[in-house]
Amino acid sequence: MNASVGPYAGHEWRLIREERWSGPMNMALDEIAAETAAEGGPRTLRVYRWDPSTLSLGYHQEPATVDWDHCERAGIGVTRRPTGGGGIYHDAYGDISYTITAPADELPGDLMASYHQLCAPILDAFDRMGVPATFAETGRPALYPPACYLRELHSAHDVVVGERKVSGNAQHRRTDAVVQHGSLTYSMRPERHLSVFADPDADAATFRDRVTAIDEHTDWSRSEAVTALERALRAWADAEEGSWTDGELERARTRAAEKYASDEWTRRRPGERY
Repeated sequence: MNASVGPYAGHEWRLIREERWSGPMNMALDEIAAETAAEGGPRTLRVYRWDPSTLSLGYHQEPATVDWDHCERAGIGVTRRPTGGGGIYHDAYGDISYTITAPADELPGDLMASYHQLCAPILDAFDRMGVPATFAETGRPALYPPACYLRELHSAHDVVVGERKVSGNAQHRRTDAVVQHGSLTYSMRPERHLSVFADPDADAATFRDRVTAIDEHTDWSRSEAVTALERALRAWADAEEGSWTDGELERARTRAAEKYASDEWTRRRPGERY
């Protein structure tokens, strides 16, 4: 796939190259980027790491599925995403994450069409690395729904090599902006992934049967894989390399502390209003 001429070239896009942030700060920055785009500022492409390694819960996920004591002992952060799905363990080394944020009226209203347009640079990145990744065509049944990578595959947003998932993607559609974020698995650590759940109904062998990683299909280093993703995103939107403003960072730090790091947000039960 060649995403060198994306459908959004001509708008003002900035690419923020890979940064390290905590889980709450990563989610806050996504939210601030959406507000910036909705207010007439640049649309944002960003690549990032989770530091420390973090479990991000799906918006409707039951907090009882988390082994909170283990996460605390292991120094694993926990936050909750504004997007649905199951929990994802974002390893500080093995996970490469990205976000695309733009005004809602510039994106297709149809969810499938929107996913396929916004995932175009993700598939281009895999192509640049020589990894034969495609959208999932058939849904393998769910094995353990609390874990995002062990849920049923979906052709709209799950990317696989063969029938093994290598990337998951999700959207948060506000009235004024759309945020799509996702993870590319560079290196797989199934024991760590499963350990964050309270009673996972799966083992490492089962996880490996359902999930694969970039380093199983190429000898590219992690930094080379990150560069491939950044170049694919930049080419897709004809973006300029950019950075956060001081004001955006200040707002994001406040949002992270007040919302994404709070127990009221992270440990709330499904159906509870925040």
